[in-house]
Amino acid sequence: MTDWKAVILGSLITSALTLALGLGIFPLFFLGPLIGGFATIYLVTEGSTEGVIHGALAGIIGGLIIGFFSLLGLGIISAFIGILSSSLGNLAGFISALMGGLLTIVLVLITGVLGALGGLLAEENMK
Repeated sequence: MTDWKAVILGSLITSALTLALGLGIFPLFFLGPLIGGFATIYLVTEGSTEGVIHGALAGIIGGLIIGFFSLLGLGIISAFIGILSSSLGNLAGFISALMGGLLTIVLVLITGVLGALGGLLAEENMK
């Protein structure tokens, strides 16, 4: 049984740490999903701890949160380009939507796998 409260808190930890480490010290961004998946398992209160499943869910939701924020940022940039030049506005909007979608897919894959690894490490640590 999935403990959704722990998964949501773990995904918030994942997204916050990944954004902070990605913007601050880029090579350490992978620690965000690992720590988020690890923390998710320690937050599980009911039943058995299915480390890989809980960690992967936290990583995937955290990746979706990061993707949402990146789409907002790319939308703001394309709106600014649209204000400066009307002929480039439509092209910039299309390219930013395309890049935002691809970035979100890649982030979901990376954070999902790293979150599952963090959950597995936490589950093995608890035994």
